[in-house]
Amino acid sequence: MKPAGDDQFSSLPLGRGVGILPRDGPGLIAFAKPAGVLSHPNTAADQPRALLQAGYSLEEEAYVLPALPQKRLWLLNRLDSATSGVILATADRALADTIRAHFRAKRVHKVYQALVFGRPAPAEQVWRDRLAVAKKGGQIRTSAAGNVMSESAMRLVRAGRGEPRVCLIQLEPRTGRSHQLRVQCAKRHLPIVGDQTYGDFPRNRDFAKRTGEKRLFLHSLATEFEYEFDGRRHAFSATAPLPPEFAAAL
Repeated sequence: MKPAGDDQFSSLPLGRGVGILPRDGPGLIAFAKPAGVLSHPNTAADQPRALLQAGYSLEEEAYVLPALPQKRLWLLNRLDSATSGVILATADRALADTIRAHFRAKRVHKVYQALVFGRPAPAEQVWRDRLAVAKKGGQIRTSAAGNVMSESAMRLVRAGRGEPRVCLIQLEPRTGRSHQLRVQCAKRHLPIVGDQTYGDFPRNRDFAKRTGEKRLFLHSLATEFEYEFDGRRHAFSATAPLPPEFAAAL
């Protein structure tokens, strides 16, 4: 495992609160993205809120960084700005193509954790739903009434003691639909704390007043997969520690 911040990535212009995670694999880098930070800027005005303080090519899906050998850092996955956790990138174009193909083929294992209102019963479940995903006015909206099959595994990690009841759950999506986890939680009356689109607005308001926290409590905890590149087989794993506000809320 390579230490955080080594070799060619040590001088990257990181955005606010962004960290580099220890990582495996040739030429891959893993970032820990805080909530509220954009995976990439859509316009120059977005740059102060982005993962890196650098220009971005929407066509190439890459940050423009002249200090790197290929002058690009290709983004391999994205998280909504409200979601914290693991984001992957590489400065090698061929490796970027290989890993992106893995994501498209659903050969990447992702683990999320979330704070939800309520308590799941039973404590371990497999959720299967048919969702509908639509884009209107530049915004994605997902509903639990559609024909797109979606599946996630859920287990209870820790139950809180206070009222209203808040629990920490672990979610492992087996499909990758937009807003899948948020909609699947809401459908089961386990809305994610701080979800301003699919959540419980009165309880969000009370929670924010009580704790001072207004973020979406959804975190991409870990990403791992195996792949072949340059004639060799590699294993990759990166974990972004759960932010302290999750434990503080339980």
